[in-house]
Amino acid sequence: MKYVFLVVFLSFAVASKAQVVNKTDSVILQSKQDDSLVIDSGIKDSLKIFKPTIDDYKFQTQFSEKKVFDTVLSPDKTYIFSQYNNKDNFGKQRFSNIGSGFNPLVFEVNPEQNLSLLPTNKSFGILGITDIKYYDVKTPTTTFIYHNAVKNGAALNTTYTQNIGKNFNFALEYFGLRSQGNFRNALSANNNTLFSGHFISKNSRYEAFAHYLHQNVNNQENGGIVDDALYLSGDDTFNNKYNVEVNLLNSNSQFSYRRYYFSQQFTPFNSEKFPFKIRHTIFHQGNKYYYNQTSPESYWVDSDTDLVVGYPYVSEKYSKNLSNTFSLVFDNEKFKLDAGFRHQMIKLGVENPLTVNAVTVPGELKENRIGAVGNLGIFLWDKINLNSFLEISRGKEFGNYIRSANKLRFEPVKNYFVDAKVNFQSASPSFNYLMNTSVYKKFNYFLEDPQNETIMEIGGNINLNWFKSQLFASYFRIDNFTYLNATGQPNQSQTSTNISQIGGNATFDYRKFHLNTRVLFQNALTNKELYPMPNFVGRANLYYQTKAFKNAAEIQTGIKVNYFTKFASRDYFPVLNEFILPNPDSFSIGGQPVVDVYFNMKVKKMFIFIEGQHMAELFSNNKVYSAPHYPFYDFRLNIGIVWYLFS
Repeated sequence: MKYVFLVVFLSFAVASKAQVVNKTDSVILQSKQDDSLVIDSGIKDSLKIFKPTIDDYKFQTQFSEKKVFDTVLSPDKTYIFSQYNNKDNFGKQRFSNIGSGFNPLVFEVNPEQNLSLLPTNKSFGILGITDIKYYDVKTPTTTFIYHNAVKNGAALNTTYTQNIGKNFNFALEYFGLRSQGNFRNALSANNNTLFSGHFISKNSRYEAFAHYLHQNVNNQENGGIVDDALYLSGDDTFNNKYNVEVNLLNSNSQFSYRRYYFSQQFTPFNSEKFPFKIRHTIFHQGNKYYYNQTSPESYWVDSDTDLVVGYPYVSEKYSKNLSNTFSLVFDNEKFKLDAGFRHQMIKLGVENPLTVNAVTVPGELKENRIGAVGNLGIFLWDKINLNSFLEISRGKEFGNYIRSANKLRFEPVKNYFVDAKVNFQSASPSFNYLMNTSVYKKFNYFLEDPQNETIMEIGGNINLNWFKSQLFASYFRIDNFTYLNATGQPNQSQTSTNISQIGGNATFDYRKFHLNTRVLFQNALTNKELYPMPNFVGRANLYYQTKAFKNAAEIQTGIKVNYFTKFASRDYFPVLNEFILPNPDSFSIGGQPVVDVYFNMKVKKMFIFIEGQHMAELFSNNKVYSAPHYPFYDFRLNIGIVWYLFS
């Protein structure tokens, strides 16, 4: 399969080179008045000196509107570029080492886990199809995003992109992270490799997007610390966290995520008279998860009778998805409809099937799925936008699948916007919950004939001019909620689980001083014990921002506070990289604010983010936890650098 995609991608590149215009084609050249640089019209030397602006550097996701590179020092960037995954991680509690994931404090739906194998704690840096960026740049462009690591290592994301003529762009991106961490057996080693390309013909009737993505999320797993009471006592021995005894010494987990993707569309008629397009998308995605150990860990077993005799110490499972979609697109200024059919070949399997304790885990489940997919967009009077997505498919192994996402945006009063959403999905539980094999007898399972997990979400937000504020609310109803019990076995709830969320954010300004806040109140109305969560999650950012050095630079400095109420958190379970219901030796976390002090600066197209994280640890013992038995990180000086080079 990978060779098929390679041939398609190379053909794609060759086609782009075929669009080169001969310098003597003066008629064609003269018809292109929007060219910023004309080298030779064939009549006379017509070289023009071109000085690009930021508007000449754009990106887009597939078949969407282009956006200009964001080079403004806005307050949200201090939340994004202080994190190793370059995302705002509100509602997530980071583990002590960068690259080792988060404990999710707020319930949310991740569509990437539908009909695929994606462990929760490996999902936070994964790039889905709609996350891939395609570029349009007038000159070669390079982006560097750097983060320092914990103790030893670094994280660096580098992107190089270039247009070849006006019709073809390619981009190369590499992300590498290696961080030792302060605790024993806590190394993180993640990397992403991404190749992408975008082509559009001279007459704009043919357009294509392609990418190849390979991601690895690898972590040593230490199982948390052995003696929490001793750790919390403040013994000077533990000033060096490497002295803290941990539960696992030779275990690690690996997740590999690989995708070949190609999408194209053709406009057979004059788009002004007949706005129809034919679209085709094909991709192959393979996910693999490994849990490795050089020998059985005594933390998991009491005696050799708890082991599967002769079974490998390395357990592996995988999922594969070959998807092929054909659709017809009607596209005009006010109304857009994209509807078609999709065929999928899906596989879920384990490397070494077994039968133990009356549980038989099959080697592989596979099926062919036939379904329909559609997108609807309605845009009226520049005040009402409706976007709807629907996908339906059927299969024998994984049952029926329905996903619908609907968003309505309207402007009842000028400059006041309301967003309403109704989302629904009915799908097989995440593949990580369906089967697992292990050398440890108690961690083998096969969830036969599971019921579809059905999730309905109703919510929205109101954007107000007052204090740049936003109010938002969501309600979730989940039937057959799938969870892992305290022993790591999958179960489904017999009654519906209902969750409510309400919150808001606002910014208060006084001259050059600003206060940005965000709060969220949430509650599990039923089945509280199946998804423990803090009732309140909030943060505040008080900062000062001004020009400096005779307007050659801009600085932003302030204090951030993050807080969530105390609650009986789920345990992190490294064998599956999932979160399970609390064990008898678990304890509550939260109820303690985390204070960061930072200084950010922008010079031309370079941003520097310097942050003293968890300042309270400088004055008292660290009593903050990310999850039971997993202490939060100590004070650290976090450095982030973002640099755009527009050649």
